[in-house]
Amino acid sequence: MAKLYFRYGAMGSSKTANAIMVRHNYMERGQRVLMLKPRLDNRDGATTIASRCGLQCECAYIEDLGDYNAKEFDCLIVDEAQFLTKAQVEALVHVVDVDRVPVIAYGLRADFQGNLFEGSQWLLAWADTIEEVKTICWCGKKATCNARVQNGRVVKEGEQVMLGGNESYVSLCRKHWAEGRLKPE
Repeated sequence: MAKLYFRYGAMGSSKTANAIMVRHNYMERGQRVLMLKPRLDNRDGATTIASRCGLQCECAYIEDLGDYNAKEFDCLIVDEAQFLTKAQVEALVHVVDVDRVPVIAYGLRADFQGNLFEGSQWLLAWADTIEEVKTICWCGKKATCNARVQNGRVVKEGEQVMLGGNESYVSLCRKHWAEGRLKPE
């Protein structure tokens, strides 16, 4: 039975590396995978998904999902799923429920202010299986929050979407995110 999976985690929790490895496992067994990302995410190039640890693969855009026959694939994998719209999540639900193809979506749950992203909100509402990809704060506790960093300080104001990596974001536990503490005093 096909399911919609939402695997979420804070920045740096290896979500993209995990997505690429899952793709590899399917392909190694001779199965067909459609790897997708939102067009908004252009950090690694137009049709490339790349993890911080160096893994990368080719992908298509979620906006072009209608150009594909989902039934021709054994699995769809979506990276940066927090940037999806409600309609795009609905399209993924259709792939699972009607086309009977599993979909695994990876993304952030919440932004740097602690607010849900649109895609994450609807994946949390409609996913059959929700799994956390864990990482840790500098203090050793589980990191659940994404802190935006500018000039060495945590900022809590600004646009919800600002693409960036280690230069712009750090994962913190809720306590240190609330305090804005990036390291021990």
